[in-house]
Amino acid sequence: MSRDRDANSSAPPARRPDTVAPGRVKEVTSVSNPIVKDIRNLALKKHREETGLFLAEGLKLVLDALDAGWRIETLVAAKTQLHSELLQKAAARTVSLGADVLEASDKVLAAIARRDNPQSAIGIFRQRLHRTDELDAGKDGLLVALDRVRDPGNLGTILRTADAAGAKGVILVGESVDPFSLEAVRATMGSIFAVPIVRLSEAEFLRWRGTFKGLVVGTHMKGAVDYREPPYGKRPTLLLMGNEQSGLSETMAGACETLVRIPQVGRADSLNLAVATGLMIFEARRGSLKL
Repeated sequence: MSRDRDANSSAPPARRPDTVAPGRVKEVTSVSNPIVKDIRNLALKKHREETGLFLAEGLKLVLDALDAGWRIETLVAAKTQLHSELLQKAAARTVSLGADVLEASDKVLAAIARRDNPQSAIGIFRQRLHRTDELDAGKDGLLVALDRVRDPGNLGTILRTADAAGAKGVILVGESVDPFSLEAVRATMGSIFAVPIVRLSEAEFLRWRGTFKGLVVGTHMKGAVDYREPPYGKRPTLLLMGNEQSGLSETMAGACETLVRIPQVGRADSLNLAVATGLMIFEARRGSLKL
């Protein structure tokens, strides 16, 4: 492996050509390094869209992504943590895949993660979205559609919950938050690498909905059915969950076969979207989950 020291003239990771040649190990100590600046810009949605890249912070997430076959472009590794056997293995795998490893100072890592006490590794990965024809709920599986979800923490938690319950995919409808934002990826705890994600406009979703032959259940304030009553598990199920503030749009609600509500008896007039979606997911999967 070749090693460069703070090579400010190096090309940013978004422009690295495809290659099977081993990557390089470089040392970076300055936050003004052009490579570091380019990586930091991935905190911006515009830059993520232009490059097709995103950040995954933490050695666990990096290893999860590598194990799942996601394409790594660059690994930023804490120079002070390189005695770690797992970090060394992650760096070796990265180089063998033709990507670069940046041995970074704590200051550089903190600047990229935009917080103090960053984790020992940050991976820069190529984004991966799926098409609707790649979704397969099987005979009794579960898909989840989210109508204009706006909070990255909610989305990340829902992806993590969908993964835990064995859902076959999550569909983001309309102007939803970017699933590849740093906050959303953090909240998934690695599940973003396991759950297929599809992004559709409302019109595209409604066209696809017309081809879905399973049970379609949505939560809505007008729902007259207890969320535990639909015949989940008898055929494929599609759960529709609405925006944090306004819920399902009337058009999306009209696409549901059944509208349900979660009973509440306290003073709270609503549930957090991630909590409500978690209840719906596990209820829909109740018959398929065994200890």
